[in-house]
Amino acid sequence: MKDHQISSIGVVGAGQMGAGIAQVFAQIGKLVRLVDVEQEQLRAARQRIDASAKKLFAKGVLSEEQKENVFGKIFYSTNIKDISDCDVVIEAVNENKELKKNVLLEIDTCLSSSAILASNTSSISITWLQAELKACSRFIGLHFMNPVPIMDLVEIVPGMATDSEVVSATEGLVGDLGKQSVRSRDFPGFIVNRLLMPMINEAFVALSESVGKAEDIDSAMKLGTRQPMGPLELADFIGLDTCLAIMEVLFSGFKDQRYRPSPLLIQYVDAGRLGRKTGRGVYQY
Repeated sequence: MKDHQISSIGVVGAGQMGAGIAQVFAQIGKLVRLVDVEQEQLRAARQRIDASAKKLFAKGVLSEEQKENVFGKIFYSTNIKDISDCDVVIEAVNENKELKKNVLLEIDTCLSSSAILASNTSSISITWLQAELKACSRFIGLHFMNPVPIMDLVEIVPGMATDSEVVSATEGLVGDLGKQSVRSRDFPGFIVNRLLMPMINEAFVALSESVGKAEDIDSAMKLGTRQPMGPLELADFIGLDTCLAIMEVLFSGFKDQRYRPSPLLIQYVDAGRLGRKTGRGVYQY
């Protein structure tokens, strides 16, 4: 693992997070293979990535070379075996324990013997995910923030079996992206979501108890604590299903009532009102 050269990145899952991860690696000249089972998801990812790169270039955030890297260094595929020669592979599918484990086991069967395998999970135990992997010592949590091209932070989460050299290599890789890393112990929710999601959950409790209207709750937090988005607006941006999944991980992991998901949050998800991605959540889009 020492002096391991990282020139190619595999990303499995072409949703919002996977597309963003693929984009930032392509920007710095890495060869990227973005894989998803759905061709339509890949088409949507390509449109999202190209539009993002053009917008960042117009704002002067990306150079001409970085923009052209995004257009020329990402290869889109529905074949999982196309990641077999990648130096690092990042799983970025939905925040569902069984789905992630199954996808990681599939990746594990075609992963190169020296490749680092990572999960972009925002809350699920890295130790639990790595337990059945042949590549368990080369497996680590890399939690990128949304939107990936804009946000500076990546949480690095080693599992119980993760090799220390893998931790060092991923810290270097995050640095190459121009982002900052923090290291978290493998506890439910890690650092960011252990603090953020209970706040969002409590905003749903406050909404359900008519402490204030949604707009007033969000305005109070934006104006009173200088947050760029209120907690309910942020929940819509993240996806209410993702927020609920993380709260369920916290509640299951800690067995503590303070992490119990708000019944109103559950109701929104049951109704299919998942936020911006469905056109309606707490707010209508």
